[in-house]
Amino acid sequence: MRSARAKRQIVGDRMQQAARRRGIALVPPQPQAVAQGEVTAKVARYLAETPLADPTLVIDLDVVEHAYLSLQRALPLTKIYYAIKANPAPEVIRRLAPLGCLFDTASQGEIDLCLKLGVAPDRIGYGNTIKKRSEIAHAFAKGVRLFAFDSQAELEKLAELAPGSQVFCRILVDCAGADWPLSKKFGCTPRLGVELLTRARELGLDPAGISFHVGSQQTDPTSWEPAIATAAEMTRTLAERGIEVRLLNIGGGFPSRYRSEVPPLEAYGKAIMESMKRHFGGRMPEIIVEPGRQIVGDAGVIQAEVVLVSEKDIGDEKRWVYLDIGKFSGLAETIDEAIKYRIRTPHDGGPTGPVVLAGPSCDSVDTLYEKTDLRLPLALQPGDKVLILSTGAYTSAYSSVGFNGFPPLKTVCI
Repeated sequence: MRSARAKRQIVGDRMQQAARRRGIALVPPQPQAVAQGEVTAKVARYLAETPLADPTLVIDLDVVEHAYLSLQRALPLTKIYYAIKANPAPEVIRRLAPLGCLFDTASQGEIDLCLKLGVAPDRIGYGNTIKKRSEIAHAFAKGVRLFAFDSQAELEKLAELAPGSQVFCRILVDCAGADWPLSKKFGCTPRLGVELLTRARELGLDPAGISFHVGSQQTDPTSWEPAIATAAEMTRTLAERGIEVRLLNIGGGFPSRYRSEVPPLEAYGKAIMESMKRHFGGRMPEIIVEPGRQIVGDAGVIQAEVVLVSEKDIGDEKRWVYLDIGKFSGLAETIDEAIKYRIRTPHDGGPTGPVVLAGPSCDSVDTLYEKTDLRLPLALQPGDKVLILSTGAYTSAYSSVGFNGFPPLKTVCI
């Protein structure tokens, strides 16, 4: 009779063998492994034991919690509003809510999702500056009292349909250093922002604060400095008009781990708090952050399958590798090759060659990486399972309902 320990060892050996066949490296769930955005043992075990016919995003909820607590330690004086748009899986919200997390929503649907899961309305902010009248009225009727705006027209809608609510004005800032900039569409000039917040008071609203966003996947911790300085100047101007800025929403932007190295989260916390002290002194407003990517990005791994490996000409050294997932089924952030995911294959460690990576749909736009220097093993062949790392954010949320008849990206939370 084998001992229990021997049986566990046999099971473990079989898991390792199965994982290797699928190109999975089993990584213990240690903080260092999590910080590197690698495949945790928990995810690897699930993939080794579960046959998956279609592309599937697997989220390790322990990593989600780890990311939230890490941000809390890096910025202990802030209120954290998780940006649900990054990944609206109910399991993610359920894991974050008991930790004290607040929630940034972009639509009536996201507000209703939070409420359905038991999140109180006073823990919800409506951060989208573009809202229908019916959506504002719905949110206000449900008890939401914190709204963003960046224009006179939106302000007037809020005054009529969400009377007395707290509002914060989003301003335009530089997004240099961000892999996924968020400029132009959202925000107004600081000069207009001062006038709008002044008008908010006249309309009976509570002009509580200022917000900005320095861009998603922001790789430069010092990028918050100019925006904080601008907000501090606005605060002083508004104080002269008798308006106290009590909230400063510094947005998200904290990165996941893709192909390029990024600074540690502690460097962001240090740079932001030093800027706050430098520009606000001892009269700092309450700080809000709205992370999305940083909370869920490294928690997710997509397993996909190689559909085809081909060449475009005789002797062509650059192969085309087609996966069963593409821009329309979850990898929209490869537009302009902005976000560069890391890929694991069953043949890692062997000889590699340059490739163009593309999705399966009948649309030439569905090419993921053509200019990026991506090299994959020469042994790669149709049927191989590959892992796309740090894909917990802006993948399932972007997946279409079925372009070309391909199913939307499935999400499994474990």
